[in-house]
Amino acid sequence: MTSAVLHEADSRYAWMRLAVALALMTIGSGVMYVVAVVLPAVQADFGVSRSDASLPYTMLMIGFGIGGILMGRLADRRGVIVPLLIGAGGLGAGFVLAGMSGSIWSFAVVHGLLLGLVGSSASFAPLVADTSLWFVRRRGIAVAICASGNYLAGTLWPPIVQHFVQTQGWRATYVGLGIFCVLTMPLLALAMRPRPPLPTPSTPGRLGAAAHASVHARPFGLTTGRAQALLCVAAVACCVAMSMPQVHIVAYCGDLGYGAARGAQMLSLMLGMGIASRLISGAICDRIGGLRTLLLGSMLQGVALLLFIPFDSLTSLYVISALFGLFQGGIVPSYAIIVREYFAPGEAGQRVGTVLMFTLFGMALGGWMSGKVFDLTGSYHAAFVNGVAWNALNLSIALFLLWRVRGGPGRPSHGPLVARSTAP
Repeated sequence: MTSAVLHEADSRYAWMRLAVALALMTIGSGVMYVVAVVLPAVQADFGVSRSDASLPYTMLMIGFGIGGILMGRLADRRGVIVPLLIGAGGLGAGFVLAGMSGSIWSFAVVHGLLLGLVGSSASFAPLVADTSLWFVRRRGIAVAICASGNYLAGTLWPPIVQHFVQTQGWRATYVGLGIFCVLTMPLLALAMRPRPPLPTPSTPGRLGAAAHASVHARPFGLTTGRAQALLCVAAVACCVAMSMPQVHIVAYCGDLGYGAARGAQMLSLMLGMGIASRLISGAICDRIGGLRTLLLGSMLQGVALLLFIPFDSLTSLYVISALFGLFQGGIVPSYAIIVREYFAPGEAGQRVGTVLMFTLFGMALGGWMSGKVFDLTGSYHAAFVNGVAWNALNLSIALFLLWRVRGGPGRPSHGPLVARSTAP
């Protein structure tokens, strides 16, 4: 008897599996926030510029993104447990070797190859894609809960890591993180062995099966390649903008004289609010679809970025950090929902992995770019302006795709392919 027969979509097991996926993502995604917290200490230790100190984050995100596609394909073929076990080994070895690095370049390479390509990539795109296959009626909120693990990591890890960096040093902290990953992730991965249930033809919502297949063949009235490419460009743009506060808020607070600890608190607050944002956006997504949720998140993220430019007092930075987290948290999960609404479900792992890879490329580019702008101008003011410009590009693509669906050549204007009519 197969696991697809034993466990159905939206079942009790599906929710239990979601809880395990949340824990795995919280552990596996932590490295992207760890490297932001240790940035000032690493810069001082190696005696390099701010842009060079940002390079490990850039390498991490590039490896994270490429690995997401590879791990997504592996999960489609062998089940999600295989990439999860590989990822646990990559994170364990990567943290230990990074803690022993003798230069910023070896530190960056380890982040790109072991911590990114092999390690954390297994705990993001494969888990999001896997979750989207286990839910139909509550797909939006389920994907949002899973993706919240990324922000839960950002809430939990920065203050913990900052404490150990101050008391034990960043190198010992990295070694301890590697040991923790090896001890916890394989045990959690064992609960993920059953394969997802096969999609049924009776869940296309208000569309008939023929219309459902037609939209999958030409999403937004475009070829699948062009539709995917537009989503990938939008993903890069939104995350270049998103990375400015997330990667540099600790260093920014240090430059303003508030101290790295204050910056770590702001990062934790930002990502804690991001958890609430993802859950709220998931509930909204179940009602209005992924594309409109993307548009809403992009608009609000642009507003928050604009607020960083004129206000830099300690209190205002706490408030704006909270608003930024609350506004932008639902953006990245909305891409996974868009893929499930407009592309064939059998391609979920690869296509979700591809789009999420470009979100990570955007984070990588934005993290480095903001550091470079700082080196050239001596402040972060121009870096925030740069983020606003990239956010405008994301917003314009979301508006274009919505126009294609509602009134442009992308008709019929039936909206997203969600099973809202089957929800209780």
